Amino acid sequence: MYYLAIDFGASGGRHILASVENGKLILEEVHRFSHVPQKLGDSLIWDDEEMFAQIVEGLKKCGQMGKIPCSVGIDTWGVDYALVDKQGVVIKPVYAYRDSRTEPFINTAIPFEELYKITGIASQPFNTIYQILADKAAGRIDKAEYMFQLPEYFSARLTGKLTTKDHNEYTMASTSGLLDAKEKAWSKYIFDKLDLPLRLFKPVREPPYDVGEFCQEIQKVVGFKSRVIMIASHDTASAVTLTAEDTLYISSGTWSLLGVVGAPILSDQARKAGYTNEGASNGKIRFLKNIMGLWIIQSVRHELDSKYSYAELEKMAKETEKNVAGKWAVDVNLPQFFSPSSMITELKEEYKRTGQKVPETPGELAYCVYSSLAQCYKIAIDDLEKITGKKYPSISIIGGGSKDDYLNNLTALYTGKPVYAGPVEATSTGNILLQMKQMGDPAVKDGFGELIKNSFDIKEIK
Repeated sequence: MYYLAIDFGASGGRHILASVENGKLILEEVHRFSHVPQKLGDSLIWDDEEMFAQIVEGLKKCGQMGKIPCSVGIDTWGVDYALVDKQGVVIKPVYAYRDSRTEPFINTAIPFEELYKITGIASQPFNTIYQILADKAAGRIDKAEYMFQLPEYFSARLTGKLTTKDHNEYTMASTSGLLDAKEKAWSKYIFDKLDLPLRLFKPVREPPYDVGEFCQEIQKVVGFKSRVIMIASHDTASAVTLTAEDTLYISSGTWSLLGVVGAPILSDQARKAGYTNEGASNGKIRFLKNIMGLWIIQSVRHELDSKYSYAELEKMAKETEKNVAGKWAVDVNLPQFFSPSSMITELKEEYKRTGQKVPETPGELAYCVYSSLAQCYKIAIDDLEKITGKKYPSISIIGGGSKDDYLNNLTALYTGKPVYAGPVEATSTGNILLQMKQMGDPAVKDGFGELIKNSFDIKEIK
């Protein structure tokens, strides 16, 4: 049996096909593509038609290979959504979370301190709550019948069910800033207070669950039919499926998500430290902090005209480190690093503002980014241990960033904790494991632990 994970990151996507052979999960990449937010006037939007076309293209490749998945699951980043009218027509555009339209709505009629006690969601300008308020002001929600979170939207296009919707998937809904963290249901208080239309939102359901099979149109195009499974469709929730409860993890990619899985923590201490409460695949909470992540080095590399590979930047950073006395770092979680016109300029300005030597060479810039990330990890872990009252003996780094040996070594150095790096394809693996659970695959009848242990080599860094 084959299972297909369709994993969207904020800058690209891939189709990962999986099967079990001799007690091991075998992963095979069958399709990879780039996508970035598009400019539309002053707005940032997603080209949802091209994104869906890439989903179909990857499915066609599976058919051409003769490896037909029995099921498909889609995961994306959080907070973004598509509005759909009664006829199943998407109300364009589908906005990207880095769009600035939310800025006038961040100071809502509900003080953030009060919102946090209900939702446990950290204040971010891109939260769904602010996007919905922007859509309300623009009159867009008056035309809408449904709010499809992005994985639900693409799944509905595969099944042909854009005019029916029964549920909102829990892990994605939990990122919205509209969900009661304890009740795991939409907060009627918030909807009433902000005069938002609860009719767009359906009862929240924990994953995994089946949403149907490919519609006839899709079957004709790709040449086969599969079940579409709603897995933990927030990418980090899928990735964290691989970690045990109360294990300290960093899901490392464009963003670094650092935290543990457990019960919601809605204290003032958690709020002030910037921690957020998002859903996990087991119905519990990912208590975590969003840290800017590899987005920064990606941006620096792009500004350097991509003339250096990441390996070359790491090598130059290591050379720079030999000549550095003490820590050379800034807070990369500051808002100016979120979506700057020039990441290099903002980095230099922050080093100047904090009275430190300004990085100039590519090697210095790379070192300063990596050391700043490691320093942010240390501060976040110190805060986490104070909030939870627990000491965590090690760090599990999962996702694409777990390949970054240099950052992993700096993380171990700065935090004083051993680091266990891998698996790289954590999101796709979690996506697939949840599909297997829903489809009743005997390889996971006793849980995921044994299959994970047999399938992946984890690198230890001390």
